[in-house]
Amino acid sequence: MLFSVLCGCWWERASLGKKNRNSFARTKNMVNAKIAIVGAGLIGLSTAVCISESISNCRVTVIADRFTPNTTSDVAAGMLIPHVYPDTPIPQQKQWFRETFDYLSVISPTTIRLKEQGGQVQARKIDNLWELHKDYDIVVNCSGLGSKELVGDPEMYPIRGQVLKVQAPWISHFIRDGDGLTYIYPGIHNVTLGGTRQKDDWNLSPDPSASKSIFGRCCALEPSLQRAQDIQVRVGLRPFRSAARLQKEIMAQANERLLVVHNYGHGGGGFSVHQGTAKEATQLVQDCIAVLETAGHKAKL
Repeated sequence: MLFSVLCGCWWERASLGKKNRNSFARTKNMVNAKIAIVGAGLIGLSTAVCISESISNCRVTVIADRFTPNTTSDVAAGMLIPHVYPDTPIPQQKQWFRETFDYLSVISPTTIRLKEQGGQVQARKIDNLWELHKDYDIVVNCSGLGSKELVGDPEMYPIRGQVLKVQAPWISHFIRDGDGLTYIYPGIHNVTLGGTRQKDDWNLSPDPSASKSIFGRCCALEPSLQRAQDIQVRVGLRPFRSAARLQKEIMAQANERLLVVHNYGHGGGGFSVHQGTAKEATQLVQDCIAVLETAGHKAKL
């Protein structure tokens, strides 16, 4: 089976000096929609860029209480390798992966492209999506594990991951043992050694015993790692559910409504499908804009 393995998180990917071209044409809309993206990890930023590059006459703002280097995406090794979502149809998963694979062949830094399209970022904690209804026409929820509280999703749960980031510039090959629990992934700035998978564990504090186990297992695979320097421990909580949620929702209070698009629950496979799900979320946003245009037309009548 042919697959591509890329290392490093989204912010480490080097620009190839070309603009990304989405497979669908940039769509013009009559409504100058104000769109809020809640969440600034890989899923949130890639969705924000996809929307801003695909839909004209819209204003995109990314809102989050944490930005790089303090997101779960920053902890991840960022490997392009298929993951399985049990309750998501296989053809849909294949499409997400294929679109992400194609997209990564030509890419430039995400935040730069967002700003080139006039996008904004805002540091703010959101406790309820309804807080945004007065300022935005559409809200895209990319809050990952935060959706458990933000939208009351009982299916969300964490799988804790602890890794070591080390300086070992002589490591140039990827090594993955057995079921993938032990791995050595060289990146642009460091080498990621992993790891752990601890279901329903919310602890973000490093576990010294886990670090010792990770280092020992990785050194057994590659003894030269005994010379690794600047060892740093990172912990992240993978946002799991049985199926990634890509869905439209109309939230209503009294006589007011808020159009919401959900794009979260990618578990440990976000890097492998982020562009595919961003494109699907963008299509859902386009559907929401059509609803706004229809509502505006009826109001004029």
